[in-house]
Amino acid sequence: MNPRHCPDHIGIVAHSSPQEPDLEITLNGKPTPIDSDPAMPLLWVLRDVLNLTGTKFGCGVAACGACTVHVDGQAAKSCVMPVSMVNGKKIKTIESLGTPDKPHPLQIAWIAEQVPQCGYCQSGMLMAAAALLDRNPKPTDADIDAAMTNLCRCGTYQRVRAAIHRAADMAKVGVTSSADRPPLGARAPSGGSAAREAANVGVRS
Repeated sequence: MNPRHCPDHIGIVAHSSPQEPDLEITLNGKPTPIDSDPAMPLLWVLRDVLNLTGTKFGCGVAACGACTVHVDGQAAKSCVMPVSMVNGKKIKTIESLGTPDKPHPLQIAWIAEQVPQCGYCQSGMLMAAAALLDRNPKPTDADIDAAMTNLCRCGTYQRVRAAIHRAADMAKVGVTSSADRPPLGARAPSGGSAAREAANVGVRS
C-alpha cells in the first residue's frame, strides 16, 4: 500500500520523500521537467500541467488535428501521444510561433486571407502549416493538400491554402510585420494592431 494514500488517522503518516521528475522536454526552447503520469497524453500535460492552452482538444483519436504540435520539428497529434514518448525531445506549441512585435508570416497571412471563422482548429492548422513550410518553403497546391490533413468544421480549406501560399511568398521576401507584407490583395488591417492580432491567431484558449 502506498503510504501517501493512507489516512493519517489510522496511524500511518502520509509522507513520501520528494523525487525529481523522471521526464524532461525542451518546450518552446526551454528545458522543462515534467511531473506527471508518463501515460498522460502530451496534450493534457501541455494544457493542464503546464497551462499552455493554445493547443486544443478536438477528437481524442488523432483524427482532427486540433492538437497538433511539433515534436523534433515534425507535426504530431498530441492527444494520443503519451508524454513518455517525447521524453528528451524538442516540443513546440502555438505559443512559440510568433510574438506581437514579430508575428510569424503564417499568422499575418491567416488574418489577410480571413482564415479564422470559429477559430477552434486554428492552432493545429497553423502548426501543421508551419511544419510544412519548414521542410518545403515553396509548396504547391498538391503539397499543401497532402500535408494539411487537419479538419476544419467551418470549411475554410481554400483560404488555408491561399494563406500558406501567401506566407511562403512573405517569407521569401523577408516580410516580418503586417505593415510591409507584399501587395497580394490583402484584406487585413495594417499597422501595429494587425501585428498584435496576427500574433494571437490560434493562441486564445
